[in-house]
Amino acid sequence: MSHFFDKANDESRWQAVETRDSRADGQFVFAVKTTGICCHPSCSARHPLRKNVLFFESVDAAVDAGFRPCKRCQPDKLAPAQQRIARITQACRILEASNESIVLADLASQVAMSPFHFHRLFKQVTGLTPHAWQKALRAKRLREQLAQGEPVTRAVFDAGFQSGSNYYQQADKVLGMTAKQYRQGGERTVIQFVVGSCRLGAFLVAQSERGICAILLGNEDKTLIAELETLFPHSALMAGDELFAQNVVQVVSLLERPGQQFNLPLDIQGTAFQQQVWQALRDIPAGQTASYRDIAERIGKPHAVRAVAGACAANKLAVIIPCHRVVRNDGALSGYRWGVERKRQLLNIEAEQQGE
Repeated sequence: MSHFFDKANDESRWQAVETRDSRADGQFVFAVKTTGICCHPSCSARHPLRKNVLFFESVDAAVDAGFRPCKRCQPDKLAPAQQRIARITQACRILEASNESIVLADLASQVAMSPFHFHRLFKQVTGLTPHAWQKALRAKRLREQLAQGEPVTRAVFDAGFQSGSNYYQQADKVLGMTAKQYRQGGERTVIQFVVGSCRLGAFLVAQSERGICAILLGNEDKTLIAELETLFPHSALMAGDELFAQNVVQVVSLLERPGQQFNLPLDIQGTAFQQQVWQALRDIPAGQTASYRDIAERIGKPHAVRAVAGACAANKLAVIIPCHRVVRNDGALSGYRWGVERKRQLLNIEAEQQGE
């Protein structure tokens, strides 16, 4: 269940004030009629009486109504949490403007933070380490360059992959195929797959050279195969070999008992934003849920709730990337790529496991 306040509900705002919830800072301010002062919800000053409190969407609105900003919490300035997020946003802009990799110490220095605290905060805000974020950015650039028809060598260099004997292999790894194959639509990529049934119904597991690339759930084998063909239209699909069959056993075990450790390599392809969302989903413990708004907050993009829902819908790895653990703000179940009832079943299975 979400722990964030409801903007449309003054009582939930008051609860945020009573608990001095810093997560509400920047979302609204409260003003005290008897003192003429407006404050952040987390202000450490003594609580006023509820009857003397008004709520405003912004400090500017409160000032227009005749209130002055509190000198203690300074609501007319960015809250500490927002200041930290602003630094990470600045770091992301620096990375986006650079065609070369930036080492952790240099990047932290540019936003006036120590490497240790910067690394921890960057992962907390974006869901990725600075190194992983740069890799995702380079992959995005490479895909865009190749999609525009750029020559492979130029696209690889323009995307930020450094010169050297292994730079093609680096590009190959992030694409899941060679750059040339990607530009040609991945027509020579081979994907092994198998269909079967488990307690969740029919399933399909697919694996590329890089790792497990799809886990699909459904009711009919032929529907799942058609979905795989749509996801990888230029790939050669073939029955799995013996080693792949061993990997499938591990996947089925996870489908039967979600939440257990999974160590097989994964071929996760997505935009930098999608990867942020998917990493945040993987951080939700089994048996717990989070709202789309929670996830947006966790990746430092509180207004990207719809985009978060879109990233969940784009997930091709059921259960491994547990988008079934995301619910609506009121705790109710919402859409799930493989059906709301299957989502309910997964959550019930996890709840049963927690009680064992």
